[in-house]
Amino acid sequence: MAVLVAGGGIGGLALALSLHQIGVPVQVFESVTEPKPLGVGINVLPHASRELIELGLLDALDAIGIRTEQLAYFSKHGQLIWQEPRGLLAGYNWPQFSVHRGRLHQLLWDTAKERLGDDRLLAGYHLHTWKETPAGVRATFADRQSGKTVGEFEGTLLVGADGIHSAMRAAFHRGEGPPKWNRSVLWRGVKIGKPYLGGHTMSMAGHSAQKFVAYPISPADPESGRQMINWIAELRLPADYAWRRETYNREGRVEEFLPAFENWHFDWLDIPQFVRDALYIFEYPMVDRDPLPLWTHGRATLLGDAAHPMYPIGSNGASQAILDARVLARSILDHGETPEALLAYEAERRPATTRVVELNRRNGPDQVMQVVEDRAPGGFDRLDDVVPEAERHAIAADYKRIAGFDRDALNSRPSILPSSLVA
Repeated sequence: MAVLVAGGGIGGLALALSLHQIGVPVQVFESVTEPKPLGVGINVLPHASRELIELGLLDALDAIGIRTEQLAYFSKHGQLIWQEPRGLLAGYNWPQFSVHRGRLHQLLWDTAKERLGDDRLLAGYHLHTWKETPAGVRATFADRQSGKTVGEFEGTLLVGADGIHSAMRAAFHRGEGPPKWNRSVLWRGVKIGKPYLGGHTMSMAGHSAQKFVAYPISPADPESGRQMINWIAELRLPADYAWRRETYNREGRVEEFLPAFENWHFDWLDIPQFVRDALYIFEYPMVDRDPLPLWTHGRATLLGDAAHPMYPIGSNGASQAILDARVLARSILDHGETPEALLAYEAERRPATTRVVELNRRNGPDQVMQVVEDRAPGGFDRLDDVVPEAERHAIAADYKRIAGFDRDALNSRPSILPSSLVA
C-alpha cells in the first residue's frame, strides 16, 4: 500500500517527491481533470528553495524562474523605505526564486510523473469519503463535476493537501464556514517588459490599505531584453462590501482598481502603465482561516493551505507547504507509515505555521510601509526621522526568524532529510 495524497498542488507534489526520495510508495489524487500551468507569480524563499534543490531541481528552477537579488519597500509616494539583498547576495547558501506559479506547478507535476510513474498521479479524482481500516485507510474519490465515484483506494496514511477549501478539513472541523476575508482584494497580473530596478528586484509600494507589488518571474530574453514581470494591486474595501468567492482563475476588471493607482507614476516604475500592459489579470480576495487546534485524526492529516491558509504576505504560503512536505517525509522515515509519524509532524509544523498566520494578519514584514504611512502620510524629507534604521531592520529580522528563514539559523541547520538521501 501507499501513502494517499489528496491534492496535486505544490504541497502535495512536494510531499510525493519527498516520499519517493525516501523510498515510500505514494499515490497522488488531483481534483482537476486536466492540470494546467495557471496563475501568476510566486516566490520560493531560501528555506523552501533549499528543499527543492535537495530534490534535485536547481537547474530546472533556474530554467523557469529568476533568482531574486533584492527586496525594496517604498511609500505610496514612491520614496524608498527599506531595501535588502535576498538569496545568495544576502549570504544564504541557497537562492531565492521568483517564478510563474503555473510553471512551478508544472515542473513538480512533470517531475513527479517521471520519477513516480504516470499511474501514481491521477487527475479528476476528488476526495469524497474515507475511513480507517485495520490495515490503514480506505478513501473513495469522485468526479467533482458529476459526483460519480471514480475509484476506491487502500493506503497506509491519508494526507489532505487539497487547499483552502479542503474536503478533509471541512470533515474534521464541521461548521468552520468559509475562509475569512480581511476586506482586501488582490488583482494579479503579468506583463512582458523591460527590466526595472536591475531586473532582479521584488518591489512593494504603499501601505496596508493600498499596495502595489511587482517582481520579475523570468530571465530577460537575450534578443529583446524583455522579461515576464508579475504585479499585484491591492485595495481594502468597505466592511459591508460583498465580494466574490476566491479563486486563482477569475478574470479581473481594470475599472475596479486602476483609478486608485492613476497617480502612482514613480521615477522607478509607472504603475498605471504596468497595469495597462498586462497580458491577463486575475482577482483574488485576501483570505485565510483561523489556526486549528489539531490537524491529525488517526491515520489522516492536513498539509499546506488545507492546514494553514495564510495571507499572501511575506511570500510564505507555498514555502511553508514545501516545508510541511519535507518534515512529514522525515517523520514517516523516523516513525514509519503510522499515526505517530503524523503526530510528530504536526507537533513540529502546526505551532510554526500558526505563528506565521498570526504574524501575516499583523501585516508581516510589510508593516514597515504602514509605519511610514501612519507617521508621515504626506511623505518625508529624512527617513530616519520617521522610522529609524534599527526599527526597520527589526521588522525585517523578526519576520525571517518567525517564518523560519533567518539566514544564520538556516545556513547552520542540518538538512530536514538525511544528507545521504538528498540530491
